[in-house]
Amino acid sequence: MPTLAGSLTRGALLSPFKRPRPDASFPRAPLTLSRVRIDLARLAAYERVCGFPTGDDALPPTYPHLLGFPLAMRLMSARGFPLPLLGLVHTSFDLTRYTALPATGEYGLTVRVEGLAPHRRGTEAAVLTVLRAGGDIVWESRSTYLARHRTRHTAAGTPPPPEDAALPALAEWRLGGDLGRRYAAASGDRNPIHLHPLAARLFGFPRPIAHGMWSVARCLAAHGTPEAVRVRARFLAPVSLPGTVEFAARGGRFALRGGGRTHLTGTVDTLGTTSRSRRR
Repeated sequence: MPTLAGSLTRGALLSPFKRPRPDASFPRAPLTLSRVRIDLARLAAYERVCGFPTGDDALPPTYPHLLGFPLAMRLMSARGFPLPLLGLVHTSFDLTRYTALPATGEYGLTVRVEGLAPHRRGTEAAVLTVLRAGGDIVWESRSTYLARHRTRHTAAGTPPPPEDAALPALAEWRLGGDLGRRYAAASGDRNPIHLHPLAARLFGFPRPIAHGMWSVARCLAAHGTPEAVRVRARFLAPVSLPGTVEFAARGGRFALRGGGRTHLTGTVDTLGTTSRSRRR
């Protein structure tokens, strides 16, 4: 299986030749790893950069995304995947954790591309990740990624109106210009738009932007999550680096704001007892 670095390099080289459109064909076969173990040193680095407590024998709710990331990159860097890997923007992330996930556990992992859809700014791909333990689904997620290009579509992908104005600000975070590089070192996500000013400008960003998955992980570290939980997050505007943002939350809703913009909104919902196990 190609390494993550190899997938990223292949995706970068093939990007100029991709012609994204929502009705294009895409790889439909899933990729699977049957025995996944957690690198505890890498986990600790991730916990530190995202603000999660370290040393617990439990994975943060967003960590399985990192486990599936190499498989997702292999799928999205394939010649048959129609969206260019360079410049892809993470637009949403939904996860469901059915139970606590021990850091010392062994898991099975499956990743597949669910489909393509028109977006008001281009074409969006949905990627599904499923984590299993002993045959049971213990965690799953759905991520959408946007390739920006000219389009006539206006309905799909339109962001909802902001609903965070009433949420009280609970913390202010000053983000260094190296945050993208520090998160990339812990996560393996080395998309150039997060790393250096010149690379970011090549894709239309005046400065590097924070990873969407860092933003949602940092918010969940501050908010806290129950053992069995459903999280929905929408990335509405990039977080430029360096910069200052404020974390706002009340009840099961949270947001990340800064400079008069809402960067991220999300919800945290506790699962009912009838929803806490799945087998498939």
